Amino acid sequence: MNKQNAETLTPFSPSLHANLETIRDRFGGSSDIVIRMFRSDAAPDREIAIIYVDGIVDSETINESVMEPLMSMKLPDHVFVKGGKLLEALRSCIVSIGSVQDIRSLEQALQYMTDGLCVIMADGSAAALTADVGGGEERSVTIPQTQTVIRGPQHGFVESIRTNISLIRRIIRSSDLHVQVHKIGRQTHTNVGVLYLHGVADEGIVKEVYRRLAAIEIDGVLESGYIEEFIQDETFTLFPTLLNSERPDTVAAALLEGRVVVMVDGSPMALMAPTTFFTFFQSPEDYYQRFDIATFVRMIRYGAYVISILLPALYIAVTTYHQEMLPTTLLISLAAQREGIPFPGLLEALLMEVTFEVLREAGLRMPRAIGPAISIVGALVLGQSAVQAGIVSAGMVIVVSFTAISNFVMPEFNMAATSRIIRFAFMIMAGIFGFFGIFISVLIMLIHLASLRSFGVPYMSPIAPGPTKQGIWRDVFVRLPWWAIVLRPLDLNLRNPKRRPNGKKPPAQRHSGKP
Repeated sequence: MNKQNAETLTPFSPSLHANLETIRDRFGGSSDIVIRMFRSDAAPDREIAIIYVDGIVDSETINESVMEPLMSMKLPDHVFVKGGKLLEALRSCIVSIGSVQDIRSLEQALQYMTDGLCVIMADGSAAALTADVGGGEERSVTIPQTQTVIRGPQHGFVESIRTNISLIRRIIRSSDLHVQVHKIGRQTHTNVGVLYLHGVADEGIVKEVYRRLAAIEIDGVLESGYIEEFIQDETFTLFPTLLNSERPDTVAAALLEGRVVVMVDGSPMALMAPTTFFTFFQSPEDYYQRFDIATFVRMIRYGAYVISILLPALYIAVTTYHQEMLPTTLLISLAAQREGIPFPGLLEALLMEVTFEVLREAGLRMPRAIGPAISIVGALVLGQSAVQAGIVSAGMVIVVSFTAISNFVMPEFNMAATSRIIRFAFMIMAGIFGFFGIFISVLIMLIHLASLRSFGVPYMSPIAPGPTKQGIWRDVFVRLPWWAIVLRPLDLNLRNPKRRPNGKKPPAQRHSGKP
């Protein structure tokens, strides 16, 4: 329930018809509110009603586990059903659903009904029962749509928080995995779950997550992005300070590292905190393949990120202010390409980047059957036509294309989107000040990154404010073999910092080759 005092709750009336009329009025006579009244053999002199919201319950469960037992079964002779004992007898002897509980207020009944439970009322009782019969149409567990891997689990979260939590439970089969679900939103009453591994996650971070969630006041929460903007440390920054994922294995790994996970009902994206800048360059697949291959691919990601930010700015600075840094042959080739181009390098680059961003957005919004074809054909046709028309040079098309490809290397979309925006600032500074503008822009960005925090953890950790005793190479730039990764990220202030007792490889059994 929301933050309601007991004084504001409306108690049930002993009259069943009065309660049903009040429920109808509260829902405004909505046609999806189903009220089924009947008399049971268990208490033939008392009217019983079952109320639920059609479409969000499992009709088969209601028929088999609620309706049929209530209408056909009789109570044992020793069970006393007079007065207010009928509901207790129904709960203990007839209703065959695991989750059944008592409620005593109208607001509780309305809330449980909208959560997918059915309410059982009896005439003469100033209380009611709720039975968990949740169901309805839901998307099945499928392959993740945004975070794909070649090697690794091939299932992703769905829009049901209950299903998503069960996917985590199947991976971390420990009683130390604690789950607390709260309701946020005055109108939507959205279930928001907080998951953490007791004894591993820092209690101070867990309490801070609860505090920030409790302070949220809003009419509705439709996606985890609502929660992210409320609980993140910094608002006015382009860099994401919370990690999101639709992969259960990624979330399970974050829990094992000591992070706190926030799940929102209706969203397949889970939020993980705290996080650092380098976490956004780590893919789940890094830990499923050999450490040397994972290290090589991770280095490519860092290089691609630098290219996606700096390459257009470097091209503008070199061709505009620092031509002497180019080899003579290349300089002559670029000069020949730019002959007849009516725009300066900065304007030319801005025109191409904006055009590509429009094509990218159009490809995303178009129907899936034609979206990729439109974006690819559009880029080829526009680029070739622009070069032939003398609007842009061929070198600029190559730079913009390679920059866009490098941007797609990022495993996390929100970090890739950040580089797309920062790129424009670097281009403008390079067009005005040359290499000096690029240097100043990089310095400002690094200072800003060093000032960020994610639930109190430095964003550039473990490099800034300084290397910890585990060093800057452990699982930041280089992925060590699993047997050598002993410590969890120490910047999370872990109570249990060790994953395994030591960093020694188990001895291998040597065979002579004889059978």
